[in-house]
Amino acid sequence: MTLLRTSTSPDAEAVSGRRAVAVVVCMQLAAALGYYAVMAHLVAHLRDGVGLAAGTIALVLGLRVAVQYALFLPFGPLVDRLGPRRAGMLACGLRTVAFGLLAVAQDVGTLLGSAMALAVGGALLHPCAQSLLARLPSASRSGGFGIYVVSGQIAAVAGPPAGLALLAEGFGLLAAVAAGAWAVAAVLFGLLPGAGRSSGPVDPRALVRGVADVVRDRTFARFAAVTAPSTLLATQVTTVVPLSVADSGQATLFFCVGAAGAAGVQPFLSRRGRGGRPWVLRAGLLCAGLSYPLVAALPLAADRQGAVLVAAAVLNGLGTGLTQTGTFHTIAGRAPRERVGAAIGVVNFLAGTVAFAGGLLVGRLFDAGAASVALVALAVLGAVSAAAVGRAGEQVSDQR
Repeated sequence: MTLLRTSTSPDAEAVSGRRAVAVVVCMQLAAALGYYAVMAHLVAHLRDGVGLAAGTIALVLGLRVAVQYALFLPFGPLVDRLGPRRAGMLACGLRTVAFGLLAVAQDVGTLLGSAMALAVGGALLHPCAQSLLARLPSASRSGGFGIYVVSGQIAAVAGPPAGLALLAEGFGLLAAVAAGAWAVAAVLFGLLPGAGRSSGPVDPRALVRGVADVVRDRTFARFAAVTAPSTLLATQVTTVVPLSVADSGQATLFFCVGAAGAAGVQPFLSRRGRGGRPWVLRAGLLCAGLSYPLVAALPLAADRQGAVLVAAAVLNGLGTGLTQTGTFHTIAGRAPRERVGAAIGVVNFLAGTVAFAGGLLVGRLFDAGAASVALVALAVLGAVSAAAVGRAGEQVSDQR
């Protein structure tokens, strides 16, 4: 079975493009602001407020990431079965509970419960939000996804200082406000009509078939495999930059500039269907990879360290914005409506697996005093992946 679309007829239950974009963007702003406001200060709270050891904190938070990425594989087709509206309400409801638990967590058991609710909610949320956008007509899809990315980057920059202001009244209030933001996001999903839900009960065999249908499309499976390093290249900076700069101010500058770069490229990609062109993803992987040699050069930059830091941040931000957009448009253009969630799940599962394993390896290299080796290896990985994606992306585009 191939994942080529067989019909472009509008679904009778499909939401209007404008309403879907408005709801998803408002949901993204509410949810992401709540998320980043808490997560920026969570480690310090668990260490200083709850009194947990660093190893325990790392284990719980690492488990949350691992579970979330593992669940992308079955939850992608689950979104196809439930429909984006019901899946989105469930995802935001779970994260409302998760942040509510964080507000009162004083032991490892409660923290684990919160981490698992965060993982399950996140594994549902991303496929359903992108499925909604992928169902839009092609004329609206580009702009809609661009606004979605921009709103997420705005939240990434605004969330931590907003959380810091609330933290003055206590972490419990901060987490409770975040839970309220996720409850608002659940209500926003409820405003959508029940679009895209498959008939019949959720059968585990149907979820397996959804994944199997995606994997059987060899061209798309090859594309998913060669793009798997994209998440590692986009997110590993959150570990290596703080370990490579002198203070938290420099790290904050890096992340703010990177977010601006990811957001700033979206208007360009939204015009004339540029986001779906094969060169976008290839350029994104190259940019993300090239940011790491600049990070490696920071200790040697002396009086030019600020300029090198900003250049690295711009490259990584551009890489993030380009890869997110290129991957989304490839999936939206390739997968049929009833398999969009499954396709997103497969791509995210592979990318998360590589990010988890790669992050462990980079950490070991840093601990062994081989930071430069790790950073150069990330750059090489970006170049190799870009070369492979160039061919795979063209094959996917040719078969749309």
